[in-house]
Parts: sequence; C-alpha cells; structure tokens
Amino acid sequence: MKKSKRQKNKRKIANNYIGMAAISVVAVILLGSLAVESVNMRNRVAVYDARAAELEEKIENEKERTKEIDAQKEYMETDEYAAEVARDRLGLVKENETVFEEEK
Repeated sequence: MKKSKRQKNKRKIANNYIGMAAISVVAVILLGSLAVESVNMRNRVAVYDARAAELEEKIENEKERTKEIDAQKEYMETDEYAAEVARDRLGLVKENETVFEEEK
C-alpha cells in the first residue's frame, strides 16, 4: 500500500507540473499575442496621427483659399473692378484717356 500511495502522490505531482506547464504556455502565448497587438495598435495610431495632421493642413489651406476668394469677391464688387472689366473686355475708355495698342 505504501507504494501505491507514493505512486499516486507522484502522479498527482506530475499532473500538477503538467497542468502548471500548460497554464504557463497559454499565459506566454497570450502575452505574446498581446505584445503583437500592442505594436499593431501603435502603428495604427501613428498612421491616424499622420492622416489627422494632413487633414489639419488641408483645412488650413482651405481656410486660406476661402479668405482669398472672399477678398476677390469683395474686389469684384468695387467700381474699380467694373471699370477694369469694361476696359479689358469691352474696349471702353474714360474721357480724355489715350489708348495705345501694340502692333502684332
């Protein structure tokens, strides 16, 4: 009977070691996959940060373009612009104005 108790104890201890080893392997695999996902997430964040910076730059460019368009619109509402268009497109001149044309 003593041998059987010892054998049972050895089997229990062996089973405990096998169980602990299996749990350790699973834990290492989980930690490894977590580390890989962490690196992937950092890469995604870097890509999204770059995209956000690019979009911010585009927004600033569009704001600047909007200011230029507003300035152009404001200029187009002036009498000076109307006179310029009348000269260029319609060939009109003011009184006492001499027009010189280039020979082609």
